[in-house]
Amino acid sequence: MWAVSTVTMLVLAGILPDFRLQSADGDSATTIAVTAALGAGAFGVLSAVVWPLLVRLLLLVPALVLGLLVFFLNGSLLLLALRVNPSGHPQAAPETAVIVAAVMSAVASATGGALAVRDDEAYRRRLHRLADRRRRRQPPCATTPGTVVVQLDGVGHDVLRDAVDGGLMPTVARWLGISADTGTSAGTGTDTGAVTGISAVTGAGADTGTATGASIRTEAGAEPPATAARAATATRPATTTGRVMATGRHLPAQPPTHRLTPWRTDWSSQTGASQLGILHGSNHDVPAFRWYEKETGEVMVCNRPAGAVELQRRAVERTRDGGLLTADGASRGNLFSGGAGELALVLSVSARRGRDNRSRAGYFAYFSDPANAVRTALSFGAEVAREIGESLRARIRGQRPRVSRGGLYPLVRAFATVVERDVVVAAVMGDLLAGRTAVYADLVAYDEVAHHSGPHSRDAAKVLRRLDRALALIEKVAEHAPRPYRIVVLSDHGQSPGETFHARYGLTLGDLVRAGCGLHVPRKAGRTRSGAEARAAVRAALRRPVEEPGERHAGTDRRSEPVVLASGNLGLVSFPDVPHRMSREEIDARHPALLPTLANHPGIGFLLVRSEEHGAVVLGARGAQIPLARLDTDPGPLAVFGPGAADAVRRTDSFPHTADIMVNSSYDPADGEVLAFEEQIGSHGGLGGAQGRPFLLSPLVCSPPAEDGADLVGAEEIHRVLRRWLREAAGGPQVPRPAQPEEERAA
Repeated sequence: MWAVSTVTMLVLAGILPDFRLQSADGDSATTIAVTAALGAGAFGVLSAVVWPLLVRLLLLVPALVLGLLVFFLNGSLLLLALRVNPSGHPQAAPETAVIVAAVMSAVASATGGALAVRDDEAYRRRLHRLADRRRRRQPPCATTPGTVVVQLDGVGHDVLRDAVDGGLMPTVARWLGISADTGTSAGTGTDTGAVTGISAVTGAGADTGTATGASIRTEAGAEPPATAARAATATRPATTTGRVMATGRHLPAQPPTHRLTPWRTDWSSQTGASQLGILHGSNHDVPAFRWYEKETGEVMVCNRPAGAVELQRRAVERTRDGGLLTADGASRGNLFSGGAGELALVLSVSARRGRDNRSRAGYFAYFSDPANAVRTALSFGAEVAREIGESLRARIRGQRPRVSRGGLYPLVRAFATVVERDVVVAAVMGDLLAGRTAVYADLVAYDEVAHHSGPHSRDAAKVLRRLDRALALIEKVAEHAPRPYRIVVLSDHGQSPGETFHARYGLTLGDLVRAGCGLHVPRKAGRTRSGAEARAAVRAALRRPVEEPGERHAGTDRRSEPVVLASGNLGLVSFPDVPHRMSREEIDARHPALLPTLANHPGIGFLLVRSEEHGAVVLGARGAQIPLARLDTDPGPLAVFGPGAADAVRRTDSFPHTADIMVNSSYDPADGEVLAFEEQIGSHGGLGGAQGRPFLLSPLVCSPPAEDGADLVGAEEIHRVLRRWLREAAGGPQVPRPAQPEEERAA
């Protein structure tokens, strides 16, 4: 590597006019080569010795800013290396030094990979040494199993199954005991089109060979329409002796190591509600991604730092508990802290600076090697170019549905799929090697891409493949951890495909509400800004609270006009001049055409309003009006949304900040599509389709998520399940439960 760095320096000296290695009078080729070798050697030593110290001094700098500083600091080290060169001849302009240092780091990284010097195994060993030094200064960690929970933001249960069946996620397939080539499952005969119940534990000291089969059960209720991949999988023959290739040759059976369980979100199927419930045990009074609060005249937004702080405060006050991660926990890439002491890219603390907000296990583990920052920067640029190319390709082909992907979106996508992923995964690796008890990390890459490219797009499939590689790396790092680890993977919601409400009808929900109120409707319909979670990660990285347009309504001259907000395919209509939640009778008296206009629109599935006569009621087309108490026997317009819809609506109705009118878009069960009120062709936030059906992938050493085949409903239930598993882990290792033979299950 020293030799390659020397050659690189010589080449750059020949190319760049402001970088030279010889004196003005000229030197011999030998002298120039020795000068380059000494400069490259000094730069390598400084990168290895001085660089980690610089990163430690900058731990309070936001992650994104530190990533950009890497190049300038790296250039400074190169200038220092040239200055201490005994020949005294090398010179470089400061801006040229930045370029030379970046190129040399990139070449060194590529060379190290080619020589197997800096492959994943070497990186793990390096992190292991860092963690070992930390452990020497700290008391020994517990020997009981730790738990790491990785959230794959927006990946629905059925999307995960299809990705496994299609060979996109071989790590998950191996955990499930499924051949990615054939979709068959090891152990007892299984149909991978059903919900699999498989498990064991991963990590050092884990017992991974005791699970002998896979227990299968089919969830009751309406099943989303099968995609082509899942339909093909359902027809494949299963085997009890191993995996069968297309040639009929059997491969050795691989015992399953995890169980896959679907769960059902609340009506507000979005990260703010789900993650708050999972990490803090309560998502009470979170009716949507954004909602209007009449007493303050402000819009509460889940992915705004001030909103995240307030929501976390309310949850802690309600539960009287700090959160899931209060006992030696770490929170990485999340909206909320979960009570953890170790934080990285956490929105609710993003504006706070101090010792408690440092992230030694995350930023230091990652940026202590300048080659990581260079590699991430190159990947960032490649991702921006890839997005621009894919967007242009979609336009040329006339792809439908399609939303705008210009402006800053390519940069936001690249941040979510590259920077956020790299920093969060590095932070989790550091947590594992430090022996922390509980870690919760959110990877937002798929959710961001699926919003704009579609949940089943080629772009989204590529992201799933990369997320699987991240899981594999976390699994391998756990082997070096000082304690065994149980790896849990889950999602906070899914995504439902479909074109936007604006694209189909030429107007936004706000325009439709204004028309129903008899107010002026602009000729050119405005666009509703997307509320994708990746923007929260950017804000956390920059530690800059950014308000959205129209978040403040108090004190304006338009308080009599309705405030219309969108959360995926869920809309909220509030009248700011009325201090209480308006009843249907009050709305009809003021705007007699509004509710009929909304309820009878073909793009609207149902409305929720409060009635003075009947209590809360669900309104639908052709005058349908169903009181909430009668929804179980007469679901009316909720019937198409499947089981659990009535309970979800009733729960939201009990919230203090439920809007005057709650609007859910229409849903087509034939193709699983909804109409987003935001500019998204893959959306979530309301009821309808795959958005409300995330997954929980858990080790069998943990007790089953739900007893007796009961459904898992709501994020608060997931919190209780994770709490139970943490208690079980604290009590010592658990023995995996083998799957029952098919005959016993049938009996």
